[in-house]
Amino acid sequence: MSKFAIFVDLENCGAKVATLNSILEKVKIRGDILLGKVYGYTDRFSDLKEVLLSNTFTVVPSLRYGISQKNNADIQLVIDALSVAYTNDLIDSFCIVSGDSDYTPLVGKLKSMGKFVLGISRSEVASNIFINACNEFQFLESVGGRSVTQGKKRKGNANAEELLEENELNKLLCSVLQEQTNTEEMYASELKGVLLRLRPDFNEKAYGCATFYKLLLKLAGKYGNLHVKNDNFNVMVRLNTPVESGEGIPQLTRDNWREAFAAQLKAYKEGGFERVNPSILKADIVTSYPDFNERTIGFKRFSDVMKELEKENLVVVEMDEQKTMLIKLL
Repeated sequence: MSKFAIFVDLENCGAKVATLNSILEKVKIRGDILLGKVYGYTDRFSDLKEVLLSNTFTVVPSLRYGISQKNNADIQLVIDALSVAYTNDLIDSFCIVSGDSDYTPLVGKLKSMGKFVLGISRSEVASNIFINACNEFQFLESVGGRSVTQGKKRKGNANAEELLEENELNKLLCSVLQEQTNTEEMYASELKGVLLRLRPDFNEKAYGCATFYKLLLKLAGKYGNLHVKNDNFNVMVRLNTPVESGEGIPQLTRDNWREAFAAQLKAYKEGGFERVNPSILKADIVTSYPDFNERTIGFKRFSDVMKELEKENLVVVEMDEQKTMLIKLL
């Protein structure tokens, strides 16, 4: 199991509770977080106090003085990461939440020491140099804003003692299985271990089941997303295909594509993103509609789709300094 240290540039990640929780979920699926630090904290990020304290993060405040403030925070992050790499033998993996190319030498040094580096950043500011340097890279939009379906909103503040509803638990298990890159299935015991890292308060008895295996069977029968197999007392779990789950593969047509794109753009907006790279949008559309092709909805290129969305006042097409297309959400 990987042991992570995570370093977060709050300005880069947007500093929203839901987004930070999504980042932590992404890391916890891969292993334990032994150490966490956030940089650039000010009173305007006070909503993050609960999630930072509950995950035992150390906070590095932002002292606004002169024009070198941002560079000071960047340098401090590099110093802290190298200090951990040299002094803490338990930590074998690092997560850097920032897309700044200035961190590329840090990534190179960590990799030369045998450390695994996961990078996470908004597509709007992610440097291709930093992306390619990391062992693995995730765009923040895909980490925190992919789903276009919104769950029920809870009353009051969310906390670790609130019981996940069955449909939310089922979605969480599906997201864990989707993250598995080495194999299509997991041992149920391994899946439960990941779930306990994400939700330390989890207990199958709270769902009326004596064992985790029985809970998996209950969710598989109710929602149809999980395939549970008992193989010589080794319980294995994988995701069902759309055919196995009894669902037809959703299709985009000339009549319904606008609604689908508008819903995805709304999900980004609600996630706190102002701009996204079109490649992120296309990847998320393909995730929801596997057979998507621009030509089936009447366009030759995906950039033509973006121009049509701009005509309908859903986005503004922009170009950054590297002449890369970005879409500003309206």
